[in-house]
Amino acid sequence: MIELLDLSLLLFLAVVAVAVARFRNLFAVVIVMGFYSLVSAALFTVLDAVDVAFTEAAVGAGISTVIMLGTLLLTTSKEKPQPFRIVPLVVVLATGGMLIFATFDMPAYGDPDAPIHQHVAPRYIHESAQEIGVPNLVTAVLASYRGYDTLGETTVILTAGIGVLLMLGHARRSENAGGDADGDGEDA
Repeated sequence: MIELLDLSLLLFLAVVAVAVARFRNLFAVVIVMGFYSLVSAALFTVLDAVDVAFTEAAVGAGISTVIMLGTLLLTTSKEKPQPFRIVPLVVVLATGGMLIFATFDMPAYGDPDAPIHQHVAPRYIHESAQEIGVPNLVTAVLASYRGYDTLGETTVILTAGIGVLLMLGHARRSENAGGDADGDGEDA
């Protein structure tokens, strides 16, 4: 039953991705991409990665959608027609092929003899309660062992949010300056 749900969500993600590639209305693309992030969050939840699902929902469906909608305020909502170019297609296919080829060297999914299970994971499982004092293993890893990484992610999100607010403020100032009918720069 779980495998059927996983496959259904993955198929739905593929359909949504194709729809995004076909749309020409950028507002529709932004909304559908937010929906894509929510479906991804649901897939992560089904796969028991609730922390990743929460991040995907907050960043992918939340912040990213707001940033893209803010960007649409400064641009047009229709994509300009582009001629078909073969070079970007070849680059994408070659990159995808290399990534797929690289997966052949990875350990099998769930392999207990994988390198990650031999060094880092046992230490986190057995020693994090004494080293950190946090009973939840995921929280201990994210808040302490990966603290700098998490701080970096938070800084990126904060910087992006400030950038969007500055862009929106600049757009409003530009609209107000352009709407001055008498040209003296003062409000009547």
